[in-house]
Amino acid sequence: MSEGKIEQKQKTNDFAEERIVRILSKDIEGNIRIYPGLTKIKGVSWALSNAVCKKLKIDKNRKIGSLSDEEVKKISEFIKNPNVPNFILNRNSDFESGENKHLIGSDLDLQKEFDIKRLKKIRTYRGLRHSINLPLRGQRTKSNFRRNRKKGGGIKKKK
Repeated sequence: MSEGKIEQKQKTNDFAEERIVRILSKDIEGNIRIYPGLTKIKGVSWALSNAVCKKLKIDKNRKIGSLSDEEVKKISEFIKNPNVPNFILNRNSDFESGENKHLIGSDLDLQKEFDIKRLKKIRTYRGLRHSINLPLRGQRTKSNFRRNRKKGGGIKKKK
């Protein structure tokens, strides 16, 4: 009788691993654990993933495929509206509104694009560096970040 239960558990685990879970328009394989799996979503850091597991009291080492639909809904609602300290959020004191918020997915890409456009428009140093495709954060440019280089010519034959 105990062998039957073990067999049944293995079948459910196999099903959970084969399952693909969709959280916030991102497909995540079922065989990944919850803690690293949530970081596959754009805008979810390791810190936020940890906070989701702690606040919702979900075991970090469970497989994502074993989550029920209700748990997936709870996770997506929490990520959309996280109740965590401000340092975990990815948009502290927003430029336009001044509020702390957390952006995910395409909203994050769009906001980043708008920020870069604003920097270019007001002609800041960072905006200028963006427009001429050079590094922004003080890296040296003598050997790296070179464009229009051809592949090495190799060794030329003597005549």
